[in-house]
Amino acid sequence: MGKSNHFRKFVKYASLNVMGMIGLSCYILADTFFVSKGLGTNGLAALNLAIPIYSFIHGSGLMIGMGGATKYAIRKSQQDHDAANRIFTNAVYLAFAFAVFFVLVGLFGSGTITSLFGAGGSVFEMSKTYLQVILLFAPAFLLNNVLLCFVRNDGAPHLSMAAMIGGSLSNVVLDWVFIFPCQMGIFGAVFATGLAPIISMLILSPHLIRRHNQFHLTKCRPAGKLFAGILSSGVPSLVTEVSSGVVMIVFNAIILQLEGNVGVAAYGVIANLSLVVIAIYTGIAQGIQPIVSFGYGCNDFVGIRAILRYALTTMLVLSAVIYAVVFVGAAQIAQVFNSEQNAMLQALAVSGLRLYFIACPFAGFNVILSMYFTSTEQLRPAHVISILRGFVVIIPMAFLLSWVGQIQGVWCAFPATELLVAAFGLLCLVVMGKKRA
Repeated sequence: MGKSNHFRKFVKYASLNVMGMIGLSCYILADTFFVSKGLGTNGLAALNLAIPIYSFIHGSGLMIGMGGATKYAIRKSQQDHDAANRIFTNAVYLAFAFAVFFVLVGLFGSGTITSLFGAGGSVFEMSKTYLQVILLFAPAFLLNNVLLCFVRNDGAPHLSMAAMIGGSLSNVVLDWVFIFPCQMGIFGAVFATGLAPIISMLILSPHLIRRHNQFHLTKCRPAGKLFAGILSSGVPSLVTEVSSGVVMIVFNAIILQLEGNVGVAAYGVIANLSLVVIAIYTGIAQGIQPIVSFGYGCNDFVGIRAILRYALTTMLVLSAVIYAVVFVGAAQIAQVFNSEQNAMLQALAVSGLRLYFIACPFAGFNVILSMYFTSTEQLRPAHVISILRGFVVIIPMAFLLSWVGQIQGVWCAFPATELLVAAFGLLCLVVMGKKRA
């Protein structure tokens, strides 16, 4: 496969997935915008306290979907279609098991979790409503993520992108309808979000109904070894998403002590915009996964290294553009979500945006590198990078820098963490490259 063909494939898959992931991430950004307009600062604080649970659900779906799809692409490239179908079937089994767990948590544990997340007073009921409804829609989120990943690896990235964008656009429209004309409050926001994956699956359905798909459910028992392989390959995708939720929980707790609900609302603006930015990097990473996994299955190591170079170059260019826009437009971005014209919220959000998004190139490098290692079955460095940035470094860094620099230290914890992990990732890339040379 020539260099031009590698580049064409990269542009096709990466561009479609970046657009799709931006659309998907707009689930929450639309909620943030409409909740801020319809329910004010308390609504924004309630949303930000509850939204980490979405990261856990979405991350679990991506873990199963990306882990299964990576294994599927490798077996497909080796023409082992029976094994590929068993992988898909076991991925569906896993999605069902996770769905049951999340629904049970939604039915019986939503109040307890809301309290643990720090919600209180008038914010508690709104947070609890959002959290409970999003958990009850978990089966739709999980199955949608599995189908999106497999359809993408089945040679239809355009359809996967259309489904992600279609679901997101429906969420934006329904958000407005439910919150304003229907006056459904926070329930309207989360109900619109819950309907989005159902609409996404309806867009994907012709691929299955018309039998264009090469993956099929097959008669087989749940296989522990396959479960382990799928989950292990998908851990970096899980940690990338869950880390957003963990960071939000930790930061919310710290900021509540430092600045109260207004500080949490300001962080809500930053965190939700961050979800969109990370989604761009995730889109690039998910875009290269089918190509890299297929090339790995065919032993095309020159090709997969070229794809990695294209991905990292694209990431650096986008990071420069994103940070320039955030730095120059911080006041305008904060103002969009500051419907009550709260001066304290505005000041906190502006300074936070300019410090927090210094992390852009380092976070992008870590997300892409972790997916590259996963796609080539180098699971150990992929897991270590993901766990370092998701838990091991970010949590102590947040406490340390908040103690040293108060709220400014909180904003700096994310870029400091991503920088340290990127240095470790670069070392891994060099070491692994020498081993395969």
